[in-house]
Amino acid sequence: MQVEPTDIPDVLLITPQIFGDERGFFVETYNKKHYEEAGVAVDFVQDNLSKSKRGVLRGLHYQAPPFAQGKLVSVVQGRVLDVAVDIRTGSPTFGKHIAVELTDQTKQQLWIPEGFAHAFLTLEDDTIFAYKTTNFYAPDHDRGILWSDSDIGIDWPLNDPTLSEKDRVLPRLNTIHSEFTYPAS
Repeated sequence: MQVEPTDIPDVLLITPQIFGDERGFFVETYNKKHYEEAGVAVDFVQDNLSKSKRGVLRGLHYQAPPFAQGKLVSVVQGRVLDVAVDIRTGSPTFGKHIAVELTDQTKQQLWIPEGFAHAFLTLEDDTIFAYKTTNFYAPDHDRGILWSDSDIGIDWPLNDPTLSEKDRVLPRLNTIHSEFTYPAS
């Protein structure tokens, strides 16, 4: 596998090796030893899948400590624009984001550590999005930031995505109190 830091070095783009022939393909989607060697030395405790029609935007979500989550995200079917926003107080990249298109063709993954808000926009119908998390879902610690916050300036390719009611009313970044600090303590 190939591991590349993004413009926010703690967020990693991971490209697995794909073995294909006339029968189809094989991809190792996770190997603890290989990920530890790449700097992702975490314990995953939960796997999630979501299926969405084209134009669905989920996020920007995160969980507050002590239930913060790192996420390893990928696309099983379809295409998404995947976004991570640095919300670590004191970080040189606080409020900055990275946006990566993930597809079922490339099988790439994005590692998003604790201290980042995460969102994705589906670019095709019947997109299946998969992610591993380092902590269990904790509804009382569930937080978010408005997807269209102009201070973050994400260039979404769709101006009117389908949103949950919860995601429509999330606060702006400049109104939240981030419980994450940089560097992580």
